[in-house]
Amino acid sequence: MLDRLNEALAHVERHLDEPIEVADLARITLTSEYHFRRMFSALAGMPLSEYVRRRRLTVAAAEVLADDRTLLDVAVRHGYGSTEAFTRAFRAMHGVGPGEARRTGAALNSQQRLSFRLVVEGSGSMRYRVVEKPAFRLVGLRARVPLVHQGMNPAIVTFVKGIPPETTARIKALSDQEPGGIVNVSDTLGEDRSEGVELDYWYGAVTGADVPDDLESRDVPAGSWAVFESSGEFPAAVQNLWRDVFTQWFPSNPYRSRPGPEISSTRISADGAHADAALWIPVERAAA
Repeated sequence: MLDRLNEALAHVERHLDEPIEVADLARITLTSEYHFRRMFSALAGMPLSEYVRRRRLTVAAAEVLADDRTLLDVAVRHGYGSTEAFTRAFRAMHGVGPGEARRTGAALNSQQRLSFRLVVEGSGSMRYRVVEKPAFRLVGLRARVPLVHQGMNPAIVTFVKGIPPETTARIKALSDQEPGGIVNVSDTLGEDRSEGVELDYWYGAVTGADVPDDLESRDVPAGSWAVFESSGEFPAAVQNLWRDVFTQWFPSNPYRSRPGPEISSTRISADGAHADAALWIPVERAAA
């Protein structure tokens, strides 16, 4: 997989002055467009679109400083329809406009070419199982929140604290299948997993029951789910498990992620310091 990812990065470099189709990169890596975007974002720490934009502006900066093309030529070559649009993007990355950079030789920023390589960090293993789950319904309460990579998410904490205990009890009572009890769900999270990006957070239960009028629901189709378990300090154990699934498990196993909610079932100790967590990720078999 790493060799194919690096081949896809080489394809990006060869086509920086052309439209880059994610479908081509997915074919190179023998995976789906959805999974390629998610995998790239997890490994690179930025969305594919942001990486391509920064690489183009890095190459464009060298052409601006070379002073052998007009700024409009450079802008058009790198996909900008006007010098104004190019100037805005250039300034956002480099802190100065292209004209000023050309006149003064100002210091500019550079997005280095990425490459992925295997780093052996130990002999640990990840426990998982794959579950074929029929269609089910997610029922509960939903809020739009920013993504937080480390530490408590203040928006989620505030949202959950505002749920009356009797509502929590009613939601929990709806649970009639795995994963049981109250679940925490991240949904509508696309390729961009950068800090602060918004997602739908659900505080709910997995069920086949009817939906009470005062609760929201989401129908989830049948499919395969990879289930991972972890135990450790809260919330780091849950957040690190999410990270490890995308950066370690997927590159080492014949599965890829598919669209759908990502569900965590977490039991927190009385003092709030320790958690036993199970993470359910929608998956499908990867191409051979």
